[in-house]
Amino acid sequence: MSPAMIFDIHLALGYVPWLLCFGHYVWPRLKSMDRLEAQRAIATLHSFRFFGLVFILPGVVGPNLPAGFTVFAAYADFATGLLAMLALVTARAPSVFWPLVVAFNLVGSVDIVVDYYHGVQLGLPDLAGELGAAYAIPIIYVPLLMITHVAAFYLLMGRQSEAVQGSHP
Repeated sequence: MSPAMIFDIHLALGYVPWLLCFGHYVWPRLKSMDRLEAQRAIATLHSFRFFGLVFILPGVVGPNLPAGFTVFAAYADFATGLLAMLALVTARAPSVFWPLVVAFNLVGSVDIVVDYYHGVQLGLPDLAGELGAAYAIPIIYVPLLMITHVAAFYLLMGRQSEAVQGSHP
C-alpha cells in the first residue's frame, strides 16, 4: 500500500471513531446543556488550535511540506484558537461572546475546508511523511474539530429557531 493511500485511509477513517464517540457521549450532553455552556465547551476544545503553528516549525515538519499548505494552515489555526480563547474570556459579556463564537467557528471551519482543498491541490497525500510529528493533527484532531464546528453551527441555528418559534403563538 502506498503512503498516499495510507494517508487517505487514515484521513477518512479519522472521522469514524469521532462520530461514534461524539454521537454517543458528547452530542447528547451538548444538546442538554445551556446554550452558552455548550458553546463554551466547544470553544475550550478549539482554544488549543494555537498548536497549528507547528506546521511552520522546522524540525517538526519536513522541509518539503508545501508552504502553500503550511502557512495558511498554521495561521488560520492560530487565529481560530485566539478567537476561541477570546470567546471563553468574554462569556460574561454576551454581546461580545456570541459574535466571537460565530467568528471562531467560521474561521475554523473555513480553515479546515481550505486545508483539505490545499492538501488535494498540492498532493499532500504523496508528501504525508513530511508532516512528521504533525501527522496526527489531520488524522486525529481535525475530524473532531470539524464535527464540533458543525455541532456549534447546529446549536446556534437550532436554538435560535426554537426561540423564534417560542415567541410566536
